[in-house]
Amino acid sequence: MSRSKPVILVIIDGFGVAPPADGNAIAESRMPNFQKWIESYPAMTVQASGAAVGLSWGEMGNSEVGHLTIGAGRILYQSLPRINLSIESQEFFVNSTFKKALAHAQASGGKLHLMGLVSSGGVHAVQEHLHAFLKLCQREKFSNVFVHAFLDGRDTLYNSGAGFIEELEANMKALGVGKIATLAGRFYAMDRDNHWDRIQAAYEAIVLGKGAQAESAAAAIQASYAQGVYDEQVVPTVMMHGGQPIATVQAGDSVIFFNFRPDRARELAKAFVIPAFTKFPREYISDLVFVTMTEYEKNLPVEVAFPPFTIDMCLARAVSDAGLRQLHIAETEKYAHITFFL
Repeated sequence: MSRSKPVILVIIDGFGVAPPADGNAIAESRMPNFQKWIESYPAMTVQASGAAVGLSWGEMGNSEVGHLTIGAGRILYQSLPRINLSIESQEFFVNSTFKKALAHAQASGGKLHLMGLVSSGGVHAVQEHLHAFLKLCQREKFSNVFVHAFLDGRDTLYNSGAGFIEELEANMKALGVGKIATLAGRFYAMDRDNHWDRIQAAYEAIVLGKGAQAESAAAAIQASYAQGVYDEQVVPTVMMHGGQPIATVQAGDSVIFFNFRPDRARELAKAFVIPAFTKFPREYISDLVFVTMTEYEKNLPVEVAFPPFTIDMCLARAVSDAGLRQLHIAETEKYAHITFFL
């Protein structure tokens, strides 16, 4: 039986092929061996950024995405393009998790709350996803819908929130669905450093109707700007009508948290869904369907609309299933890249 010859897969992390230009260190370097290989053997370049590796168009690739794509041997769409594609294909509008949230609110005579960052930043959320939810509610003829809008000012201009809210209000009016119930800067609603007093302020506005008050979101923003307090730092504010909050989260309602990035969504989500929550005093809301766009944390008791991919077959498994031995070597920092991702 003939012995297989060794095969080497060399991953040069951070290496890219591009036309010579000022600042292109690779093009300026002497690489006689590399040059010999590409001249003597079949060679080609592949795209390692954007849609080719499951990212948004024009978004640069990174080490994790690159190794994951090599290991999977196929495109695994990251959260933002994955959700965007589901909207384009209309799969978003038949997502069983979203349907469950709507059905629960309808059956109980409750409300649907859409909660998240209203922004074009694309880091934690994009406003197009919120608009898609409003369209879904219109299609399902469900109008008891309320938005708890978080303002950005970090991944967008510091005072761009007024424009995003104006656009949201116009879209809700055109669709005949939705009202803004609360407003808060991401400083409060999207903390990730265990500043639970900030999360408490956002939570109590959403659930108890407690906090600053305003007749409209536009009025709240303009009043805040007039005091020199811009999007990120806007204090949790409750919209009022007839001396009462327009809407608060109660038993029998459903909540959809439409941020797709987990790190700044976990704390507020935990305040809603963990029965034995102890970070600040609050009563657990029973009979509440709570949906997150992606998996914020393993074992969090929520409904996940776009759960993580399960990769059943990867490069290392294919080699192993073929009865071949393999050795993975990397610096300590890249341990996960040559094990988990490959």
